[in-house]
Amino acid sequence: MNGNAGLPIFRSMEYLLLIILAYLVFTSLVLIRNWFDFRGINDLESAQSSEADSPLVSICIPARNEEVVIKRCVTSALLQNYPNIEVLVLDDNSTDQTSNILANIAAHNTGLKHLSGEPKPEGWFGKPWACHQLSEQAQGEYLVFIDADTWLEKETISNTVNALQSTDALTIWPQQHFGSFWERMQIPLIYHALFTLLPAKYVECKPRWLPKKLYPLMKENFAAACGQFVAFSKQSYKKIGGHKQVRDEIVEDVALARNLRGKDCTLTMYHGVNAVHCRMYRSHKELFEGLRKNFFAGFGKRPLPFIAMALLSLFVFVLPFFLVFSGIPFVRQLALFSIFIIWLQRWLLDFRFGWNPLISFLHPVSVFWYQVLGATCLSDYFKGRPAKWKGRDV
Repeated sequence: MNGNAGLPIFRSMEYLLLIILAYLVFTSLVLIRNWFDFRGINDLESAQSSEADSPLVSICIPARNEEVVIKRCVTSALLQNYPNIEVLVLDDNSTDQTSNILANIAAHNTGLKHLSGEPKPEGWFGKPWACHQLSEQAQGEYLVFIDADTWLEKETISNTVNALQSTDALTIWPQQHFGSFWERMQIPLIYHALFTLLPAKYVECKPRWLPKKLYPLMKENFAAACGQFVAFSKQSYKKIGGHKQVRDEIVEDVALARNLRGKDCTLTMYHGVNAVHCRMYRSHKELFEGLRKNFFAGFGKRPLPFIAMALLSLFVFVLPFFLVFSGIPFVRQLALFSIFIIWLQRWLLDFRFGWNPLISFLHPVSVFWYQVLGATCLSDYFKGRPAKWKGRDV
């Protein structure tokens, strides 16, 4: 009788694993499609023209307490092979040596405009305010906003200008670089979620399966962007109201993308392998605090979908690693197949972005780390406790 009583539990595990497998197969198909549709910005030819024929491009860099990285970022912007650029860096009331470093670079480079930021007004978050000030000073026909922890290969702006001939705006997902164990563990999961859940083509155009009448109601749901590199024609930037319209958004890049779709502007996504580089964080503490300010905000600070996604992640990416030790052969086989697909997804991304594939074996640990982060974010939300970033509440 005990064996018969346990049978429904085993059946439930089988059904659950079959659902998990179906989800993994579906997301693998999305990943494979993105492998072909998510082009690299370097796949485009550089714009070849003289300075007289080239529209001015304004490279806008907000900087707050970036003394470790700002020189590399600004230098890479100044060394672009595009013939007509201006580089604007706004020191957003830094408390470290950022301003002094910028002043020294500006003294030797007339192409750099070193701006001092005004105090942040009420109702604004720091980055939108800094970017808004930069846009007010930029003279270019094209505006390129990059984070201070990025650096560019010399042909990146030329390729960007070429791409902007056929779209109103574009965003590039940089090639991420890591220096610590936890960076290698956690940052790739951001790209894993992007590549397996959002077909890049849907950011650009209507899905074929979606009825035309429903598309205007849903098109903003297919919007995505990476604020580490986002470029606009000045006309499209003004059409959506610029950063002023996202003044109170922590995840301002996605808000900008939604505004573009809402105004029927075109947006194209590229990956930045061998074109745009970034190292987001330099310690576990910085990693945790940086993602703490964005993670829950990325769900619109809505607890129910946030918790639902957490449970989905635990079931899909953690449970099979426990069920592989099941005494039921079919359950064990399903779990092993699920684990293989999880690792295969990660290895494909590792190959594309040049990451260490051995780290992917620890995928369930990375997923569990995000559950701890998520619990912290929910605690902040329910206690009314703001996250902090670079000395400011966010």
